[in-house]
Amino acid sequence: MARKILVIASHPDDEVLGCGGTMARHADRGDEVHVAILAEGITSRDDKRDTAGRNDEMALLKKAMKKAHDVLGVKSTYHHDYPDNRMDRIDQLDINKLVESLIERISPDIIYTHHRGDVNLDHHRTHDAVVTACRPMPGNQGVREILFFEVQSSTEWQIPGSAIAFTPHWFVDISEYLETKREALRAYGSEMRDWPHARSLEAVESLARWRGSNIGVSAAEAFMLGRKLVL
Repeated sequence: MARKILVIASHPDDEVLGCGGTMARHADRGDEVHVAILAEGITSRDDKRDTAGRNDEMALLKKAMKKAHDVLGVKSTYHHDYPDNRMDRIDQLDINKLVESLIERISPDIIYTHHRGDVNLDHHRTHDAVVTACRPMPGNQGVREILFFEVQSSTEWQIPGSAIAFTPHWFVDISEYLETKREALRAYGSEMRDWPHARSLEAVESLARWRGSNIGVSAAEAFMLGRKLVL
């Protein structure tokens, strides 16, 4: 039976870095993959947020996002306009309500989202909103699994002891989908960096190979399980 998958990420490219191979695997196996991006992903480059001055860049980023999602087989994409790397200016309750509305609309079986223990404050707010929206109240049990992903150039940059460490215990074999993930990231050319930056295509492949070696396959993505409901 096909499942509904919802990936909730803070910025365009987080979703592919965190679980692009897994998204492609789900889509290839007949699952519906939906993506929600909460922040616009551009204006953190300004000392003061300037959306008007970044209109062209934001339009190009949206085109890149659509191309990446087409590569991965995503069925629908929702892109909100929270300020990039300034989501601490948004009331957490408002973020929670947005995420709740997305979950109600899509009714996912599985949610993938950020692990909280990295350096990016938008990732923290997104993580907290998903956990709150999926609180296990009676009648609120549609989401069967919540999985937290790592994002290169955010998760591994956190200093040990400063936050909860990302210690994965859930792995997905993406050996057949690593090149698909790389192709999707190439669509996000403006967000990628040159080697040896952690957000380079070479680093992405290196991490996938390393995570694969953790479980004896050619390439994998790693997660921490937040909750799994078996009925």
